[in-house]
Amino acid sequence: MAKTGGDFLVERLRAWGVQRVFGYPGDGINGIMAGFEHAGDERPRFLQARHEELAAFMAGAHAKFTGEPGVCLATSGPGAIHLLNGLYDAGMDHQPVVAIPDFPYASYAESLGFMGLRVDRTRST
Repeated sequence: MAKTGGDFLVERLRAWGVQRVFGYPGDGINGIMAGFEHAGDERPRFLQARHEELAAFMAGAHAKFTGEPGVCLATSGPGAIHLLNGLYDAGMDHQPVVAIPDFPYASYAESLGFMGLRVDRTRST
């Protein structure tokens, strides 16, 4: 079977030494979730949180207590917004956390209305 973008992402996380990824699955990241499934028991391991916000807090706690970067994963739009509290907490504690939100094509995201948040824009200009 040919490798997918999700497979390449999981391989890159492994190459960087990431041990765990905390997240909440959703439609926009099914390809990444398939990459974790294809990896089997190899690292990194995906740990499902009950909510995107909790995934970001878990990644921050992981960074605090292990000294390794924390990684969290969520879908775009509301899922990405729910990561913010945990990301701000990690930032205030000076902990390295990487957030991987789904990012639909710009023209598609803008057609989704209020659910189609452009996570690459922090404010409108």
